[in-house]
Amino acid sequence: MASSKEQRRRVRDYQARQTVHEHKRSRRRRDNIIAVIAVVVAGGLGTAATLAYNSQHDADVDASESQTTQPTETGSTEPTATDGTRTDAVPDPSYAEDRTWTGTMVVNGVELAVELDGAAAPQAVSAVVKSAQDGYYDGKVCHRMTTSPGFELLQCGSKGGDGMGEPAFQYGPIENAPEDDAYAAGTIAMARQSGNANSNGYQFFIVYGDTSIPSDAAGGYTVIGQVTGGLDQLKDDVVSLGVEGDAPDGTPVEPVSIESFIVE
Repeated sequence: MASSKEQRRRVRDYQARQTVHEHKRSRRRRDNIIAVIAVVVAGGLGTAATLAYNSQHDADVDASESQTTQPTETGSTEPTATDGTRTDAVPDPSYAEDRTWTGTMVVNGVELAVELDGAAAPQAVSAVVKSAQDGYYDGKVCHRMTTSPGFELLQCGSKGGDGMGEPAFQYGPIENAPEDDAYAAGTIAMARQSGNANSNGYQFFIVYGDTSIPSDAAGGYTVIGQVTGGLDQLKDDVVSLGVEGDAPDGTPVEPVSIESFIVE
């Protein structure tokens, strides 16, 4: 049985799960509670993929036949606000310029050198590059961390810092997903809804240890690039601190955030 603290965390963060069955039950409970007590804006890295929920869900991952969970985003499949007005236009794939983008992401003082492959994932890289250039990621929280061998990721970028998705900014299709479901250490990939290839948003996950994420009905997860430097320091300074309650999947013990994300 999950502790009361873990139950509160699942309701609060919609992500920590001990087993596949617990993941599914907690999601169903969460969706039912959310539907009754609030109007949740429809919107929005597991091994790291995403689970589908009823009408809204968080950004976490659940490999249905696996003992792991996956990275997901919450929400609607349309890039519109609740009143039907489009608020954030998804950048055209041409914005990625069919080239490799290089830069630095600073996470809790750790400088990560990154490369984003605009040729392999033009739509997702266009969206991430434009968002980074606009300063969207500065100060955004990395709300989820997993620590199980073979399922090692840090998930970041939620607008509200709670793992919920952004209904005004979703897009597809899935691009550059590994055919063997293997996400090597250093991989940067997009979180999305389970079973929804058009639900990429702002959230991404950094794979800090070789991870396997089973594809779902929609496929795998869009790989946008790689961390090319600083990954060991991230593990030493951030990952080593662990997850609340010593859980294998949940909120980092120490708050983790993106201080800056510069690409060019």
